[in-house]
Amino acid sequence: MDRAQIEQVRRFNRTVTERVGALQDRYLGRDRPIGEARLLWEVGEQGRDVRRLRERLGLDSGYVSRLLRSLETAGLVTVEPQPEDRRVRTVRLTDAGRAERALLDRRSDELASSLLEPLNDAQRAGLVAAMAEVDRLLTAATVTLDAIDPDHPDAQHCLRSYFTELQERFETGFDPARSLLPDVGELRPPHGLFLIARLRGEPVGCAGLKLPPGAPAEIKRMWVAPRARGLGLGRRFLTELEARAVLHGRDVLRLDTNKALTAAINLYRSQGFQEVSAFNHEPYAHHWFEKRITTTPRGEASRG
Repeated sequence: MDRAQIEQVRRFNRTVTERVGALQDRYLGRDRPIGEARLLWEVGEQGRDVRRLRERLGLDSGYVSRLLRSLETAGLVTVEPQPEDRRVRTVRLTDAGRAERALLDRRSDELASSLLEPLNDAQRAGLVAAMAEVDRLLTAATVTLDAIDPDHPDAQHCLRSYFTELQERFETGFDPARSLLPDVGELRPPHGLFLIARLRGEPVGCAGLKLPPGAPAEIKRMWVAPRARGLGLGRRFLTELEARAVLHGRDVLRLDTNKALTAAINLYRSQGFQEVSAFNHEPYAHHWFEKRITTTPRGEASRG
């Protein structure tokens, strides 16, 4: 990793934490630090499960429990087990909590205004644009890739969403019963694998890899949720699957796709895939691609 880049990130972190008041025990002038204030905001009007709060903020269970106890003592939230499963606890704002959250929102608006006010119009536009880009890249950096069983609920959620999108985008619609869907066993070790992308604990993408004996590796069912597009997940999936195919001794990686998926086609070409003759009878495919893979690509091979 480039040392100058690391130093720049650290300078940025110091500037931001100082400027937004994260170093103070009384964030935004209230009687609580930033951790409690952020947790209060994340609970929202509908409430949220404790597990989802932990995943959303990337905090360990002990720290979240301490924050919640403090907010409960202050009368701002309630934490109650769900009747159908008492292991699942739900956090909800009290009336006092909603009032406190509204006050925090107003003071956050004031803080944001104070950051922009000293700048001229061009500087404001530049700062806001830079913040949007930083937000995008930091969000991309929080996405995790994990190999899971294709029957896992997160995998099934992604596949259902994927099929629904294909039904809307393909000229002829999409019927999974007609497609050459891989058997679940083909996406489990040692015959293959299935990756899931999660953003703050929520599934936002998937990709499968078939590893048939004596044949090229094949990418199947790669999909990224609309809200996670623009984060580079498609390219990251391809890099990871290529690395794993190499680790399994494969030197060719294949995939097929529909002509309606133009963004995906452009991505495959940019990643070095070459169009070839049809190698299967997938009724929804118009393009078939292959790539020679002889060295381990840089990326995510050791993760997930």
